[in-house]
Amino acid sequence: MQDKYPLVSIITVNWNQMKVTCELLESLQHLTYPAFEIIVVDNASEKEDANQIKKLYPNINLVLNATNAGFAGGNNAGLRVAKGKYFLFLNNDTEVEPEFLHPLVKALENNIKVGIASPKIRYYHNRNTIQYAGCSAINPYTGRGNFVGHGKLDQGQYDSSHETHFAHGAAMLTSRKIVKEIGLMADLFFLYYEELDYCERVKQAGYTIQYVANSLVYHKESITVGKENAMKVFYMTRNRLLFMRRNFHGFPFWISLFFLVLFSVPKSTLRYLRKFKPEFIKALYRGIIWNICHYDVYDNPKSLET
Repeated sequence: MQDKYPLVSIITVNWNQMKVTCELLESLQHLTYPAFEIIVVDNASEKEDANQIKKLYPNINLVLNATNAGFAGGNNAGLRVAKGKYFLFLNNDTEVEPEFLHPLVKALENNIKVGIASPKIRYYHNRNTIQYAGCSAINPYTGRGNFVGHGKLDQGQYDSSHETHFAHGAAMLTSRKIVKEIGLMADLFFLYYEELDYCERVKQAGYTIQYVANSLVYHKESITVGKENAMKVFYMTRNRLLFMRRNFHGFPFWISLFFLVLFSVPKSTLRYLRKFKPEFIKALYRGIIWNICHYDVYDNPKSLET
């Protein structure tokens, strides 16, 4: 059975969201794919005892981080104990269709050049509305990209699988071979942009990203950090610039930097002033200053060993 159904290590990261994480785990109980393990990485939750998750779902592998290592660091902790041929990074604020894993595995099994596969993602609370059906390229001048189909009703218009520019961090399948070749996620991102950076590294290694239309996941989105708060503003600003530094070079980098400094930052500053959100303005500029103060941002964790 191992040849027909290679083992998939499903990795999810929990931080103070035991109820949400357990809803995902309950969803995973109904998978029709027969060969998987579930790894829950708790990022030093402060409000809840993560051991309760293990009591409710004794078959999971619970990894307790001593500190909050962020999304990338949490997933890396899961990778270090994973046994599978394939690794599925799955947000804890998702729920899945029972058959969703089969087509993702098939996408990688059938084409050795596919490095990452992501399913169609709809919003959990608007179940016919698409969040992700592929992704456009990141604009090298603005540092932004767009999800294909975002906000549209799913009427079958995105039911064809295809190569795309980026996976969605809420649900992305890769392989042990890829991780051994390019290393772990860059944990200095902590939160946001880390999956885009990882996709860029996969593509630079000669692989492609695949959108898999007949795999479906529902995403509750932004439960952990909220729709908009100072922490989100800080990491989105910091990591947008960090992503640009790591992946843009030469003229495109300088144009993107000028766009950020001369357009994006002033625009956001005015928006937060109108909303009387001084803490957001502070977070915005902290994100810029972090990049000024940190020069060595190019190393990646390279080992699956603890």
